[in-house]
Amino acid sequence: MRQDGGKWKEIIGWAFIEGHWLRRKYFTPRALSTIAERIRQSEIGHSGELMVAIEAASPSHERKTHLRALEVFGRLRTWDTPHNTGVLLYLALDRHGIEIIADRGVAAPQAVWETICSQLQSRFQHGDYTAGVLDAVAAIERALASHCPPMQDGQENLNDLPNEPVLL
Repeated sequence: MRQDGGKWKEIIGWAFIEGHWLRRKYFTPRALSTIAERIRQSEIGHSGELMVAIEAASPSHERKTHLRALEVFGRLRTWDTPHNTGVLLYLALDRHGIEIIADRGVAAPQAVWETICSQLQSRFQHGDYTAGVLDAVAAIERALASHCPPMQDGQENLNDLPNEPVLL
C-alpha cells in the first residue's frame, strides 16, 4: 500500500471519503439541532411537512441522485401525512446532489423545487452548508405556505414527520 493513502482512495472512492468529511465538518450536532428547530418553526403556519435527509455516501445500487431521493422518500415514509403534504430535501454529499421530492398534496410546480436546489447548490459550492440549508428550509416553507392545503380554523399542524435531519 502506498504511503499517501492513494490505494485506499482507489478502493473506497474519493467521493465516499469526501461525503463523510463534509458531513462531519458541516453537519455537527449543533448544526443539525439548528436545522431541526428551523423546520419545527417553518411548519406552524401550513399543512406541509418537511424532512431533510443527509447522505454522506450513496449506496452503489442506485447511481442516479433523483432515483435515490425517491427511494429515500419512500423508506422514510415522507408520504405518510394526513394531507399528502410531505416534502423531502435530500442531500447526497458524496455526489454533490440535491433533490426535493414533494408528495401529491403539494401543488408547487417543479420549477420552484429546481430553483431552491440550484440556490442551495450554489451555497454549498461556497462552503456555506448550514446557512444554505436554513435558507432552503425557509424557501420550502414559502412554497408549502403557497401550495399546500390551508389549515382549517383552530387546526394545528400535528408534526407527523420528524424535524431532526436524518443522517444516512
